[in-house]
Amino acid sequence: MTSALLRTAFAAMGLVTALFGGEAAAQNGLGDDQAGIPLKPADAAAQPWTLEDQGRSLCVVRHEGVEVGAGGYKVDISPDCGGSLPAGVAAWEPLTDGAAFVGPDGRVLVHFSRWSNSLLVANRRDGFDVQLRRGR
Repeated sequence: MTSALLRTAFAAMGLVTALFGGEAAAQNGLGDDQAGIPLKPADAAAQPWTLEDQGRSLCVVRHEGVEVGAGGYKVDISPDCGGSLPAGVAAWEPLTDGAAFVGPDGRVLVHFSRWSNSLLVANRRDGFDVQLRRGR
């Protein structure tokens, strides 16, 4: 087997582990059966969420169940989030596979995939490698 083929095989194994290894970690009674479905406003508002980067807590985010227009809901982002999120987040909204922070015009600024009942992971193509974890 060539070294290029080996590298490809190991990269694929890493991707599978990253995608499905999180499933095993989520099987801690926190509702991994919620992966890939929209975050309901009542579920989101039940507790504060912690914005994390590489396991390090950055700040607290509160999803509210109060509608602020066109499918968006109020979000309260702690000022200490700093540059961890894009400027102009006006609301959050449920998506078919999780949730998103949106701007005043409804444009998605950060897309979060729902990995479990207590973990939302930002889509890296948005340029933000952060997670939202339920609780503090």
